[in-house]
Amino acid sequence: MSDTVPPADDQPRTFRERPVSFVRRSGRMSDAQERAWSELAGTYVVESPRDLAATSIRPGSAIDPARVWGRHAPLIVEIGSGQGHAIVHAAASRPDDDFLAIEVFRAGLARTMLDADRAGARNLRLVEANAPEVLEHLLPEASVSELWVFFPDPWHKKKHTKRRLVTSAFAALAAHALTDGGMLRLATDWEDYALQMRAVLGDAADFEPAFEGEWAPRFDGRVLTAFERKGARVGRDIRDLAYRRRPRP
Repeated sequence: MSDTVPPADDQPRTFRERPVSFVRRSGRMSDAQERAWSELAGTYVVESPRDLAATSIRPGSAIDPARVWGRHAPLIVEIGSGQGHAIVHAAASRPDDDFLAIEVFRAGLARTMLDADRAGARNLRLVEANAPEVLEHLLPEASVSELWVFFPDPWHKKKHTKRRLVTSAFAALAAHALTDGGMLRLATDWEDYALQMRAVLGDAADFEPAFEGEWAPRFDGRVLTAFERKGARVGRDIRDLAYRRRPRP
């Protein structure tokens, strides 16, 4: 069954043939967020042609990272960047690397821009789009050094698990975008999703585990957020995974 994708206010309702890993509810931004979008989007937001939906990427829309960031540098991409706490901290502390935040919620992107601007993180860019389409259509093959998926929506009800981001199809898109030897880093506080992630990546021929034992150690590049603290307070264990992209034939 196709999924309804809530439209922007000025767009007709459209449909996708494949489920997406989010529900894009409408919501007003604060005055500060509106100002951030108006004043900072020209610096931080990567615009891209849309396909059917407001968060889709038109096939054939690949960017040239060297032109977008104005240099050649390792590119780190975070899927579902939320309010931007992790990626703004990383971009500010790693000025020699480039960063891309992928998020569908405009208020979160506005907050990310505000914090990035305060931190002077000029090596950060943002895209408002469905992450699999960014990997498939916007980012060139072998252009990403690290891909982060931290605390994706677990869609914990059985009837909704088809919406989970990390599937075999996602693994193939991640392998396409990552450089040889590039890292895919994941974290979740839902055990059954962690097990699914591990099974999916364990079956993916393009990846090899970059850890020993059941789980990877906590990635020290992931800033401790209020979300992670809340999960720990209610007794949910945080599980990390890390996989290396095998060399292409």
